[in-house]
Amino acid sequence: MIALPEAYIQQMKEQLGAEADAFFRSYAMPRTQGLRINPGKLSATGDAMNRLRGLFSLEPVPWCETGFYYEEDTRPGKHPYHAAGLYYIQEPSAMSAVELLDPQPGDVVLDLAAAPGGKSTHIAGKLGGEGLLISNEIHGARAKVLSENIERMGVRNAVVVSATPQQLAERFPRFFDKMMVDAPCSGEGMFRKDPEAVAEWSPGHVDMCAARQLDILESAVTMLKPGGRIAYSTCTFNELENERTVEALLRRFPELSLERTERIWPHLQQGEGHFVAVLRLSGDAREDAAPAKRPERTDAARRSKGNRGGRRPGEEAIEQFRRWASESLIGGSLPLPPGEPVLFGDQLYWLPSANGCPFGSTWLTGLKVLRPGLHLAECRKGRIEPAHALALAMPCGDRAGAARQTIRLDANDTRIVRYLKGETLPAALPQQGWVVIAADDYPLGWGKQSDGQVKNHYPKGLRKS
Repeated sequence: MIALPEAYIQQMKEQLGAEADAFFRSYAMPRTQGLRINPGKLSATGDAMNRLRGLFSLEPVPWCETGFYYEEDTRPGKHPYHAAGLYYIQEPSAMSAVELLDPQPGDVVLDLAAAPGGKSTHIAGKLGGEGLLISNEIHGARAKVLSENIERMGVRNAVVVSATPQQLAERFPRFFDKMMVDAPCSGEGMFRKDPEAVAEWSPGHVDMCAARQLDILESAVTMLKPGGRIAYSTCTFNELENERTVEALLRRFPELSLERTERIWPHLQQGEGHFVAVLRLSGDAREDAAPAKRPERTDAARRSKGNRGGRRPGEEAIEQFRRWASESLIGGSLPLPPGEPVLFGDQLYWLPSANGCPFGSTWLTGLKVLRPGLHLAECRKGRIEPAHALALAMPCGDRAGAARQTIRLDANDTRIVRYLKGETLPAALPQQGWVVIAADDYPLGWGKQSDGQVKNHYPKGLRKS
């Protein structure tokens, strides 16, 4: 049994009354484990899904159509399908927030405190490659993890930035259709799996979290379009950070209305616990919530190469990439969402836009941008080196946009383990050059064939020990 702070015990007794004993007994129960399948790569039916069900003893999460419980000893995080982005490991209760926000294809969405990426990748799956997702994380190291998870899941229409809520509010007034605010909290729902969360808890810490949450939400509301919706979620139980914070926000912004709240309790449902409130901004809310900053030049423009003769940054590079794609991809091209090419140094990205919204490279100026869209390639003199993100965003199997040369290995093949460790593989393909290594039909990354060997291009930072 976890040693809980006495003040926390008293708080929950007052809050839950007769249910408190059942709540405290839940701390002696095993943790729940969950994963969400990636609808961009995997359907809920079919052979691959059936194989996942068998591998990990999957059972459906009732509040998330793509969510499943798994048995802890099956360790799906160690399977090659995880590296291929077929699913995201996420605590089941946390899956409720995006389901309630209900983003639709074509929406422009902000995930304001997005690391490590569970809710962002869930949103991306709901968008289905249409619309625009901006995923933000203020802490640099966590933002890097967020960016890696966006990449692993093959998301093509997301931008990852690292900024304060206030910086974003100045940049994007009345901009977003939907917003996710998974605010930093006292983490009471983490106690069963994280002893540090127990050690950090105190009534003063709860007060501090509630004040910070309200500050974050006040900035968030100014970025919401009239008629837009915001989901505020925490993984904590106390009313101060949840209902009382929502009430304070509604007093501050009478143009907001509360659509619903939902709590998941660990003694009532199979999950660690979560709180979600969904609010809507009135359709006649003022448009002038905050001054917009519309700079004329971008970081990409300052750092780009090959911008001759008045051509926009990235145009020469994207032409070079398209020549490479015509030779290397089935059908000669990769399906891309609406957007524009941007060049950061010699790194080529595809920056997405959505439904005519004025989000272009000019909006990135002054922001710390970790991933300005889909990373396509490194453009060196006269040649293209395709990006790892490109492999993970490519279609599966023999569809248009997939690699012309693919080494398909059974997911249990020991050569996959060798590849993920960074080792060279033997091969005898018809042509020299770039090849995708795949677990079954699901790309893991790039190799380059030469003289019967495939040189490993799996990123060093991701290689297994």
